[in-house]
Amino acid sequence: MDSKPQIPEEPEAPDELAKRLSLPIQQVHLLSRALTHRSYVNEHPEVVEDNERLEFLGDAVLDFVVAAWLYHHCPEMQEGDLTRMRAALVCEEQLAAFARQLNLGRALRLGRGEANAGGRDRPALLCATFEAVVGALYLDGGISAVEAFVLPLVAEAAKEIMRHSELYDPKSRLQEWTQAQKMGRPEYVVIGESGPDHAKTFEIEVRVNGEVYGRGVGSSKQAAAQAAAQAALKRLGLV
Repeated sequence: MDSKPQIPEEPEAPDELAKRLSLPIQQVHLLSRALTHRSYVNEHPEVVEDNERLEFLGDAVLDFVVAAWLYHHCPEMQEGDLTRMRAALVCEEQLAAFARQLNLGRALRLGRGEANAGGRDRPALLCATFEAVVGALYLDGGISAVEAFVLPLVAEAAKEIMRHSELYDPKSRLQEWTQAQKMGRPEYVVIGESGPDHAKTFEIEVRVNGEVYGRGVGSSKQAAAQAAAQAALKRLGLV
């Protein structure tokens, strides 16, 4: 049995990574730092800084960029659901998935021990690297550079999360569908209300381009609108 230690492959150079991913970055030394794990610094004293400070910065920038995107793209989503959705999009598992999608592990500068231990595919390390790359992009080109890099990934991931998550409410799901069909935003119209002031019941229709897609009843306008949206989704075969 061969007992020789595994020799890690030469990592992809930062400028090659930037070219492969069409990264909007001019200061490649920032990208090099974002790809440098502390285990590499420990073995290469000539390298003065690892990616942990960039990771710290990128984490904060990601929170802002994703929150702003959700605010503008999910106008019907309530604050609590926005918070849960953002958490799902910036969690370790999801950011590691982005890193794998971009094959960032191929470009990581790791110490031999970390590389031999499978560090190029370790979720925590990949997540941290993705955040560090975001930090580097922010320092180099500001929020617009980060958005160009992050938002295409976020938009696709959000679709999957919304498709499989109960946190995505019926009104938001219906609006996503109508916008995808280029039909505009649904309109919610109160067509009836009954009962005393302290216990009213509302009936609402949801209309798209003037056509009624569903009706709902609830103890508040919001609840009735959600029920109408749910009825519309059932009619469309989306639930």
